[in-house]
Amino acid sequence: MLSKKTKYGLKALTYIAKKGGNSPVLISEIAEKENISRKFLETILLLLKNTGFLASKMGKGGGYYLIKDPKEVTLASLIRILEGPIAMLPCVSLNFYEKCADCLDEESCSLHKLMIEVRDNTLKVLENKSLHDLTFE
Repeated sequence: MLSKKTKYGLKALTYIAKKGGNSPVLISEIAEKENISRKFLETILLLLKNTGFLASKMGKGGGYYLIKDPKEVTLASLIRILEGPIAMLPCVSLNFYEKCADCLDEESCSLHKLMIEVRDNTLKVLENKSLHDLTFE
């Protein structure tokens, strides 16, 4: 299940992209239109700025805007930034691998094999969908 942080981050990015992407959008406008706590939204947008998806402009006409083309921003990359690993178990994560403490042998673990299949199918969808797809579908 996606956290509210991820859900709100995707909603905010979609809102910014719909507004044209390159034009700064005020946090207060996004918060009001998407029904998101302004304080919570500030932390999410700051994270997205610090990881290279957004930039901000201060003063009159300021706000947050996209610095990447929405067609080039995969949902997988956004979810990894906002949520963390896409895999349901750490032992099948491509980017955040950890051995499960209670597992004696990954090769014979039926749960491990199933979760690899789940991860691969989830990634197939998320890596082939972009912010543009989310915005204009």
